[in-house]
Amino acid sequence: MKIYVGNLSLETGESEVRELFGQFGDVDDVNLITDRETGRPRGFGFVEIRNDQAAREAISSLDGKEVGGRQLKVSEARART
Repeated sequence: MKIYVGNLSLETGESEVRELFGQFGDVDDVNLITDRETGRPRGFGFVEIRNDQAAREAISSLDGKEVGGRQLKVSEARART
């Protein structure tokens, strides 16, 4: 399942996100979105967890959790339109 993670601190790195979600299951991929022109983080990204049950647990546990001084917004990723 692909999970949207928003309101990330700009200092939060891929390894920290992988470790945070790794508590719930095997993380297949972490993709933190950066600005094309500057290369700076945009404060959101996507995490893929293979096991749907583990992904749902991660969403319910981490949505609203404070990380890096900011409350995360975590939900199932929606398909691009």
